Amino acid sequence: MLEVICGPMFSGKTEELIRRARRMRIAQRRVCLLKHAKDDRFDPVKLVTHGQSTFEAQPVGRGRDLLLWGDAGQDDWGLVGVDEFQFFDDSAIEALEELRRRAHVVVAGLDLDSAGRPFGPMPAALALADRVTKLTAVCMKCGADATRSYRRPDMDDGKVVQVGAGEAYEARCLACWRLKP
Repeated sequence: MLEVICGPMFSGKTEELIRRARRMRIAQRRVCLLKHAKDDRFDPVKLVTHGQSTFEAQPVGRGRDLLLWGDAGQDDWGLVGVDEFQFFDDSAIEALEELRRRAHVVVAGLDLDSAGRPFGPMPAALALADRVTKLTAVCMKCGADATRSYRRPDMDDGKVVQVGAGEAYEARCLACWRLKP
């Protein structure tokens, strides 16, 4: 099975992935959590949420390398989870297809970049998913449900991939996201 958890920044995607991993551990199943190596904001070998929940994870740089960790337990994994999936290259989709034959796979990531465009391999993962959980955050301008990640202009380096947190990004509803500053 392949599940995708998506939404804007600050919507609780990593928190939800960790919650599912903890449930598998309660069921005494083996868990393998992976994160993109670019995401070293809080810890190089742990998933860390904005609320400071943590869970051990292996950093991975390329999509095809997801199989190296997922294969390590062969058919013994209860859950293989991948955080920040939007940062991976397209070879991650092929890896997911292989991993889902052996384990329950859950990926979490941004469905849209800060310009409102589909982000990295997430559209393909969403299309292949057996189940999708789309989360919302709280708009930091008006308090409505936020579906977009807004990058502050003073923190924008012009690149699509720019790792950051509250210092560079805000969750916004569509109306406030369109208003920009």
